[in-house]
Amino acid sequence: MSDYRIKGETGEWEVVIGLEVHAQVTSNAKLFSGAATAFGAEPNTQVSLVDAAMPGMLPVPNRECIRQAVRTGMAIDAQINKWSRFDRKNYFYADLPQGYQISQLYHPLVGEGSLTIEADEKAGIAADKVIGIERIHVEQDAGKLMHDQHPTMSFVDLNRSGVALMEIVSKPDMRSPAEAGAYVRKLRAILRYVGSCDGNMEEGSMRADVNVSVRKPGDEFGTRTETKNVNSVRFVMQTIEYEAKRQVEVLEAGGTVDQETRLFNPDTGTTRTMRSKEDAHDYRYFPDPDLLPLELDDAFLAECRESLPELPDAKRARYLGLGISAYNADVLTAEVENARWFDALLETGAEPKAAANWVTSELFGALNRLGKDIGDCPVIPAQAGELLGLVADGTISGTIAKQIFEKMLETGDGAAAIVEREGLKQTSDTGAIEAEIAKVLAANADKVEQYRGGKEALFGFFVGQTMKAMQGKANPQVVNELLKKALS
Repeated sequence: MSDYRIKGETGEWEVVIGLEVHAQVTSNAKLFSGAATAFGAEPNTQVSLVDAAMPGMLPVPNRECIRQAVRTGMAIDAQINKWSRFDRKNYFYADLPQGYQISQLYHPLVGEGSLTIEADEKAGIAADKVIGIERIHVEQDAGKLMHDQHPTMSFVDLNRSGVALMEIVSKPDMRSPAEAGAYVRKLRAILRYVGSCDGNMEEGSMRADVNVSVRKPGDEFGTRTETKNVNSVRFVMQTIEYEAKRQVEVLEAGGTVDQETRLFNPDTGTTRTMRSKEDAHDYRYFPDPDLLPLELDDAFLAECRESLPELPDAKRARYLGLGISAYNADVLTAEVENARWFDALLETGAEPKAAANWVTSELFGALNRLGKDIGDCPVIPAQAGELLGLVADGTISGTIAKQIFEKMLETGDGAAAIVEREGLKQTSDTGAIEAEIAKVLAANADKVEQYRGGKEALFGFFVGQTMKAMQGKANPQVVNELLKKALS
């Protein structure tokens, strides 16, 4: 739950948020044609005769697009409708050559589901919260108008025309920008785990329409505005903050909030009116006469369910059961690539808690420095498992392990080979360690006296000096035992 409130001149206001997320389906072609969907292609190079609405062209549903939408529905425990239907949404726009969009209004493919956002005290989310999802329907995207290519004309690029989208409609269950941000991040993670959308918001393959209204706590819902096509988690949160404050100011000044569609300006963090709300228009929806209803059989649904991977919540629970901290479990499961890499590391036999600490600190720290992500990591899980194994069996110390890891990043060599080549094995030779301890104590007689006089905090100093003398190769446990004996 969130206690986020807008403080106005007449008291506190609550914000009510619902999100409609458009996610581009990962597939081999468009929703009703065989045209490619690669990002960044030259304008109008990925357009079939169907996409361009040439006379006599008929749409044929892409089975993979339907399959991915069903799998997504299953991942949020949603109702899968075995019978669904496509409708035509009729409107004129220059980037819509058909003069209508094929969507699903009355009978969507996926019904009600939900996802859980985790508590985050720093963000102001006091406890885990279930966010309801009303529906997922599949529809085709429109093309794109380009207004900056010519001084007097707009150009039309139909590459996106007919691209398959899942519209994932939440219930108005969110009450703060932080909750909305957590919802988008969690939804994106689920889509990426399932493999139904790549989640690249900066490329437009996932974007959100943000519905915001305000009310006095406990009152009926207020009039909402919809801010279209917001393409980052940060911008979603900024849209909500700005729009909620704007609406409070309008209402407290005696005005009314217009139900309208707005646009977000990322440069100023503000929204502006785009058009009066769509509800005022008549889209003349009717069943698409060129498409039969979708009827899903049990075998198809079983195949979809069996193909699902371990999802973020289940993976997080498994990690917690292995003794991994809640923070590390959250970090490791946030991105599917990180989780897969970590699971491969665990398969090498690495101890889970130590492995999680190493990945979230040493590995992610190094990747951050190098400007790489886990997919470009120079060290593979098998090599990391070998390094952690050498620490676990006492061959090298944690300090030496850090040096070896740096060399692994530079050279691509394995940990054992570097240890052997550079003579970095940890020593548990008590004679050699005792000799260095004797030198350290002799050189610091005054501190020995202070330690024996009760200043026990100096013990760490003696450990550090001994390890330094041994060039980090002494077994820390043996050093501790021998130092205690020598100082007693």
